[in-house]
Amino acid sequence: MTKLPSFFTLLLLLLSSGARASTPSDTLTVVFWNLENFFDYHSASRPAGWNRRRFEVKCNSICKTLLDISGASGSLPDIVGFAEVENRYVLSSLLSRTLLRKAGYSIVHYESPDHRGIDCALLYRKDRLKLLSSEPKHLCDSLGSVISTRDILLSRFENLSVLVNHHPSKLGSGKDDLRRLAFQRMENLADSLLKQGSGGVLCIGDFNDDLWTKRDKLPDNQGTIKFNSKWEKIDGFFCYGQIEVQEKVFDAPYLLEKDKKWGGLKPRRTFIGPRYNAGVSDHLPIVLKVYLPEVKGSVKSQ
Repeated sequence: MTKLPSFFTLLLLLLSSGARASTPSDTLTVVFWNLENFFDYHSASRPAGWNRRRFEVKCNSICKTLLDISGASGSLPDIVGFAEVENRYVLSSLLSRTLLRKAGYSIVHYESPDHRGIDCALLYRKDRLKLLSSEPKHLCDSLGSVISTRDILLSRFENLSVLVNHHPSKLGSGKDDLRRLAFQRMENLADSLLKQGSGGVLCIGDFNDDLWTKRDKLPDNQGTIKFNSKWEKIDGFFCYGQIEVQEKVFDAPYLLEKDKKWGGLKPRRTFIGPRYNAGVSDHLPIVLKVYLPEVKGSVKSQ
């Protein structure tokens, strides 16, 4: 398990330092996390039993996790990619109602055509990165019609482009084809961005496919999500161009609970069916160290 410093120690560091980074100017800390239905408590589509108090508990738990990642990695995340956020309100609340209001994050978010109403989103530290442009990239069928699923979220910074992904799930007929379509769309976007002069492209997300467990020969008890008795790593990254990346799964004890049915541990999710379970997500976050090419101005120094 990841050994964590005291939350209150991290709080004092954040308040006293003004959230200044300790990482070199050519290195970024990047997090991706599927937040399991991070819904607005005002929304008509919210889960039964979802209310303001439970929403604020989840906001504070997300904040605590990001601060604990800061302690473990040496700096606040420069970029945080999210999946399964309902709207901009939940992101604004996360940044205004928690200690993250001290961290200087800005939001990138667009409403997607997803039938569940969930989107990808990105936070970035504006004192460390300059956003050049952003846009949602739809998935389209062979006739050019937009598919009712999550967009791929593109954010272009100086010398780095980031694509946040949440590919279609395995459930339902034709979903394998949709995942292949989403992956191809991602690769085409990365190729186009490199041709346009981006020094590197980082693709992060929930790919809804166990792409890494067998390829990287992960131990049976490692992954980002647990399906029945098996851990699977369906959240990860792909990088293109002149960047290098190191990755860890962040498995803080408070993000886990005992798996009474299958043994061992599992992520402590917010809801189990209709029952409120008081956890943060059924996914664990991944933490990346991204090493950029040494191009002047790629990241703002501090």
